[in-house]
Amino acid sequence: MPFPRFCGYNKSITGGEDLSEKLLEIRKLKKYYPVQTGFLSRHSDIIKAVDCISLDINEGETVGLVGESGCGKTTLGKVIIRLEEPAEGEVLFKGMNILSLKGGEMKKYRREVQMIFQDPSASLDPRMTVGNSIGEALLIHGMEDERKRMKRVEELLNEVGLEAGDYSRYPHEFSGGQKQRIGIARALALRPKLIIADEPVSALDISVQAQILNLLTELKEEYKMSYLFIAHNMAVIRYLCDRVAVMKAGKIVEEGEVEEIFEKPKHPYTKALLEAAPVLNPHVRRL
Repeated sequence: MPFPRFCGYNKSITGGEDLSEKLLEIRKLKKYYPVQTGFLSRHSDIIKAVDCISLDINEGETVGLVGESGCGKTTLGKVIIRLEEPAEGEVLFKGMNILSLKGGEMKKYRREVQMIFQDPSASLDPRMTVGNSIGEALLIHGMEDERKRMKRVEELLNEVGLEAGDYSRYPHEFSGGQKQRIGIARALALRPKLIIADEPVSALDISVQAQILNLLTELKEEYKMSYLFIAHNMAVIRYLCDRVAVMKAGKIVEEGEVEEIFEKPKHPYTKALLEAAPVLNPHVRRL
């Protein structure tokens, strides 16, 4: 059903009580950016990147966040992992407001919530070997034994479809799809409960997209984790997600189960996104 126009909380997308265990709860979240306009920038204005959003993610669930570029999807993801600070609202993780966390509590939170970025090349340090890049988080979070770190990194490389021997190679030696696998391995290193995947396949070839989506599906089951999957492509959302929230100009305009949204969209913007959606791969079925 359409998201309420007032700044509130949409309790249940199906109309009944949601008995699932909530992992992440976003409440009336706002993130505004000031901008200068007019001659000599004499006038100030604001961009409402995130405008009073409420959204839940349950344990073991994949929630899609879809909308055109610039609608605020990535900003919301950055607020969740505290790369950006909101103007108002709450982000609750396992019932705790993460916006008030500091020091050791914040470090613990970052063990449990990780992000996969859109451009794997930009998120990898070209001066670091793949092994050191993946193992960096392990070192920061207390795994000082180099042998243990190397063993864990080699396990991760194998899990994402790479070789243990890739440990000593550098990012420029890998293809785009392989770099994204490295980014996924790095996000998995600390065994998080939630991964925010920000357009993780949009920069990849269609054939490689399906491989990465299959990998993400398999890893979700293996690690028993949840995803917030950010995308502009509705076909990708249908392939991977359980529920979807449609975002436009900083607001969620429609939210529901994936098949409900695809079969009976209510909002004109959702209908427009569906009409523009390409076929991901006609020969690949959702796992």
